[in-house]
Amino acid sequence: MIDLKLLQKDFDIVSAKLIRKGVDAALIEKLKIKNEELKKAKSSFETLQALQNSMSKEFGIYKREGKDISELKQRVDANKIVINEALEIQRACQEKLENIAMSIPNMPDDNVPDGKDEDDNVEIKKVLTPREFSFTPKEHWELAEENGWIDFERGVKLATSRFSVSFGMGAKLERALINFMLNFNSKRGFDEVSVPALVNRTALEGTGQLPKFEDDLYKIDGQELFLIPTAEVPVTNLYQDEILSADDLPKKMTAYTSCFRKEAGAAGRDTRGMIRQHQFHKVELVALSKPEESETIFNEMVECASDILTALELPHRIVNLCTGDLGFSAAHTTDIEVWLPGQATYREISSISNTREFQARRAKIRFKDGKKNSMVHTLNGSSLAVGRTLVAIMENYQNEDGSIDIPEVLKPYLGM
Repeated sequence: MIDLKLLQKDFDIVSAKLIRKGVDAALIEKLKIKNEELKKAKSSFETLQALQNSMSKEFGIYKREGKDISELKQRVDANKIVINEALEIQRACQEKLENIAMSIPNMPDDNVPDGKDEDDNVEIKKVLTPREFSFTPKEHWELAEENGWIDFERGVKLATSRFSVSFGMGAKLERALINFMLNFNSKRGFDEVSVPALVNRTALEGTGQLPKFEDDLYKIDGQELFLIPTAEVPVTNLYQDEILSADDLPKKMTAYTSCFRKEAGAAGRDTRGMIRQHQFHKVELVALSKPEESETIFNEMVECASDILTALELPHRIVNLCTGDLGFSAAHTTDIEVWLPGQATYREISSISNTREFQARRAKIRFKDGKKNSMVHTLNGSSLAVGRTLVAIMENYQNEDGSIDIPEVLKPYLGM
């Protein structure tokens, strides 16, 4: 959640940052109105409280001097009633403001490039040179079906469209990739954790998926439980409503989970294959840090995900997202896009974000900073999306006869 104290202190700066991210002006105006209502309610309460304190002192003087206190007592008692009413008004105003603020995205960092959509993202660098084929490379869905690795029709039979079933080497490679990624991340200092695939509403509110994106989630009927859209949700919320010791930071974690999303991309896009599915596997990086350490850890996470692709010998590029393509909770995001020769383009395979204090404020994750409690910074990133990594292997390691070679670093995981 955005910093309401900062909002009250300097509304113009906050609103300017939100406008950069594409927040509707009407919503910002609504936020402003509720913010002004809260300021007035606080002022009224503080005035009444000051009056009460003054009368209480006067009450003590009257008693010491033996004066008649009946009239003063009536005024004190009457003011108490008004104070309680003013406090309830203030609480109601605070709740209304927080309800609106829960649907307001994070403010972008000042160095995030301005832009409307992914076309305005800024390339930082390319890593590895795409292979030159002596034949026209096929797309992954065709290779998967030819080799018997993935069956899309049986996925539809078992569930609905945008589900698939992996067989044989396809299933083994998915498992090998998961183990390889977890081991790689562990060597980089990220502790492995295994978390539930179901979380409650509070957890999803903490990381920003709720209330705004409820329609994209799979909810369990009759319960306030949801299938996770990413391991970011349970891993970040492990420390929900806790005060950590500064000595315990940073906390760097990695987890493998299946992920579930009703929304699977734009209508008509990537309707074939594994690029956009309702269920997919992902290895995630999550970090909680002191504010002054978060940018260093952010760069570590980008480097870690990129180095996995380099180890797999998969060409990729690193891109800074513009304001219009930035996610709801993110203050700054770097995407990693892998080269897919079948499509002759780079496609997102990892998205690494620094949310600053945004998620920590919602989830109430703090640390003891000297004598005071401060918000941690939270970071998250794919390391990597398993299905998309398998897609990249199929397309980059394909041969003219349709067979697919296996990356050297995965062979020990396959007993080869």
